[in-house]
Amino acid sequence: MIHTQSIRNSLSTILIPVLSLVLLLPSCKQHEQGDGQDHGAASAGEQHADGHNHGAEAEHADEVKLTSEAVERYGVRVGEAQMWVLKPTFVAPARVGFNTEAMAHVGSPLRGRAVEIKVRLGDQVKKDDPLVIVESPELGQVQADYLLKRTASQAAVPQVDLAKAAWDRAKGLLEQSQGISLTEVQKREAEYKAAVASLRSAEATAVAAENALHLLGMDQSAVETLASTGEIAPRYTIRAAIGGQVVQREVTLGELVSPERESLMVLADTGILWVLADVPEARLPSIAPGAHAWVVVGASTNNKYEGTVAFIAPLVDPTTRTAQVRIEVPSTALGNGAIRPGMFAQVEIVATEAGGAEPVAQVAVPQEAVQTIEGGPAVFVPVAGEPNTFQKRALTVGPTVSGLVPILAGLVEGEKFVEAGSFILKAELGKGSAAHEH
Repeated sequence: MIHTQSIRNSLSTILIPVLSLVLLLPSCKQHEQGDGQDHGAASAGEQHADGHNHGAEAEHADEVKLTSEAVERYGVRVGEAQMWVLKPTFVAPARVGFNTEAMAHVGSPLRGRAVEIKVRLGDQVKKDDPLVIVESPELGQVQADYLLKRTASQAAVPQVDLAKAAWDRAKGLLEQSQGISLTEVQKREAEYKAAVASLRSAEATAVAAENALHLLGMDQSAVETLASTGEIAPRYTIRAAIGGQVVQREVTLGELVSPERESLMVLADTGILWVLADVPEARLPSIAPGAHAWVVVGASTNNKYEGTVAFIAPLVDPTTRTAQVRIEVPSTALGNGAIRPGMFAQVEIVATEAGGAEPVAQVAVPQEAVQTIEGGPAVFVPVAGEPNTFQKRALTVGPTVSGLVPILAGLVEGEKFVEAGSFILKAELGKGSAAHEH
């Protein structure tokens, strides 16, 4: 019995491992078949199959391999880390407006009716181009008055000549004692002086009438034409005071106009726009005219438009405790009209270091190259000898300055990194991590 029991125990010892092996083999087979699905076909990157060599997987857990097609499709681009002198900036709210020193409100100097409108909204005009033609009875009346007074002035000239000749003749007769009295000579003298006074009065009246024409907008050439032809022309042409664009038009054909009306249209030189920022008083000592600034409109920060601080208001608003800072943006920086007067904006102004010290150069990379992975900043660097393979590199960074992230640790000058398209690498790395956890 003892022998039989021993044999049975030995058989049990042999059978249990064999049975365990038989049970385990299908399990492993099933696991290999389940993970053998082509996960990589649905991914931009090539993921490692989940085999038994977990040590090798751990070594490559921070790596992502892309196909050449994915690199091109997502614009993955590698650059070299460079040294930058990063000057501190601050952000302030702003609004966009026209350059008020290159604007003109067009009005009518006289009452009348708009019978012709030469320009449309948005048209570009040059200085002295015709804008609106106004037919004005008032202008016709003033022209008629000028012609009448000019004629009176001209008619007074011969009267002076006749009176002067009569006085001279009387004086001659008196000297020759030819029957003329001194009283008669004095009378001729008085007549001459009266004629001169009348001439001067007529000339002054004519000059006043001419000035009235100028006040109504007639230039000297038009007045001379009126004087030479004597033809009353009650139509007046309003011309552009500056070159620019018609940015506002408030007059329509046949409409009555007058000097009391604020403006018929507005012209503006759109070559330079003003961005008016409200800067807190605490920031004012750190900026000066000539400082660089960037303007951002809308929700997107991808497009920044460079400008220059041109003016800092000497007064601080007592309510908001801010001062207005004017930033000029040249038309060459405006792109396709993304910045327009009336828009709200944000400005990023380069500030001066305390004490006027210049900041030192340091390694910095574009903001879009840095991704947040596992709660910390990181970039991707190419793996040497493995095309289209990139490895995550954790970083220690400083505050972003003008779209650049200063690197305190993790990347050195001249080292290659992915400067564009790193978002797809982060996404692929996340897919790989999820697969390994599974």
